[in-house]
Amino acid sequence: MILSFALVVGFGKKIIRWLVGQKIGDNPEFFNKDINELMKSKANTPTMGGVMIVGAIVVTTLLLADISRQHGFYVWMGLICLLGMAGIGMADDWLKLTTARRKPGSRDGLRSWEKLIFQLGLAVLLGIFVFHHGVSKFAGLDEFELMSRSLNLPGLKTWVYDAAQGDWVPSPGLIILPAAVFVTLAVMFIAGTSNAVNLTDGMDGLAGGVTVVVAFAFMVLCLIAGYERGEFILAQYLLVPHIPHAQELAILAGAMAGACLGFLWFNCHPAQVFMGDTGSLALGGTLGYLAVVIRQELLLLIIGGIFFFEMLSVILQVGSFKLRGGKRIFKCAPVHHHFHMAGWTEQQVVVRFWLITVLLAAVALSTIRLR
Repeated sequence: MILSFALVVGFGKKIIRWLVGQKIGDNPEFFNKDINELMKSKANTPTMGGVMIVGAIVVTTLLLADISRQHGFYVWMGLICLLGMAGIGMADDWLKLTTARRKPGSRDGLRSWEKLIFQLGLAVLLGIFVFHHGVSKFAGLDEFELMSRSLNLPGLKTWVYDAAQGDWVPSPGLIILPAAVFVTLAVMFIAGTSNAVNLTDGMDGLAGGVTVVVAFAFMVLCLIAGYERGEFILAQYLLVPHIPHAQELAILAGAMAGACLGFLWFNCHPAQVFMGDTGSLALGGTLGYLAVVIRQELLLLIIGGIFFFEMLSVILQVGSFKLRGGKRIFKCAPVHHHFHMAGWTEQQVVVRFWLITVLLAAVALSTIRLR
């Protein structure tokens, strides 16, 4: 966390100056004149600042994580997810935001279906590789192979103590997912969380601050999932899935939290830079990937509740508009704009969403002890 924070803060000003020089400035345009009025002060603020977040995460992870062939598979897949999603976002940002150099008739960013296809394709590949790694890597270690493909529900014990064997064994009630279901779930969470964070990125410090909390919580969960010392396995003690070498993903999650903290140095109100799709797609996709590997998808729904509430608000708003003859549920969607239009200041919305995320993280982590 400290290293990635220092990298972002140390190189942040140079990157922002470069973005300004490339005329990569944001010109937000909403289908609501009141929101346009509220957000007009943000015009021409440099975006695509996600490059500093992604860069710091990659450098920190390569320096500090065990990336050997024996232990580094999950880390390498995580970096592929991060860079793949960042590449999709960067292509969209670059096409959409280099307005000063755009020729008449040129494209205004990637089309929605193009972005979605790339996201889904990457998520499918990650899901397949993670599933088959669990099957092949832990062949002969039945309990670990089962854990890597299990459906983990809050309050459901994944381990029970067998007095006859004098050892911990997988719970008889453990739900093992077939390949098709596992990959489908992986795609939903990797691509879904990527888009959820992207929708949340609409106010100074909002997506970055929420991601700090979520990433920190997953740093703890990755340590729990993978930590072992001799015969002591922490996941067995806490009755959650044990995924060997998953503790290395705590480096990736910690780097993410530190990089987002560093980004807040420049993104706090009034923002000097926005992360753009480059940052939001990468952060969301990687959080989804972490949850899939350590089998904590449902805890991601709790900890990242703000992200999914933002996405749900858009789905409900669009559905209501189409099915109810133009009637809306919220003043504006995503929902952070609803509260802004309802009278909350931008800083109030951001800080209150941070506080809610801290509480959700506490609730989610406490569910481990329910076992």
